[in-house]
Amino acid sequence: MSKKVLIVDDAAFMRMMIKNILLDGGFEIAGEAENGRQAIEIFKKIRPDLVTMDITMPELDGIDAVREIMEIDREAKIIICSAMGQEAMVIDAIQAGAKDFVVKPFKPDRVLAAIKKIFSN
Repeated sequence: MSKKVLIVDDAAFMRMMIKNILLDGGFEIAGEAENGRQAIEIFKKIRPDLVTMDITMPELDGIDAVREIMEIDREAKIIICSAMGQEAMVIDAIQAGAKDFVVKPFKPDRVLAAIKKIFSN
């Protein structure tokens, strides 16, 4: 059975890019969100196997959304996908509960490798 993924990014173009990478990798797209607030609501409803999360978004940023999702489900698997490659943000994201960090613009094989690593642990 394919793993269900929730894609969270405020840019429709980035959501489409991630969706294409994941579909090519055999994953099922369970939902999409434009901001952290939407991501939390959708997460509660569909309980995806994985969340890809941008950091810089309106309403609620990705790091705060990761914190809230981890409060809902300590086992949640979240990968940060962001252009913000600064060390402090990476550290914040990992401390909040993210399992990995992929920097935009990303290569499809890097995204899939990060996901496969998470599911193999």
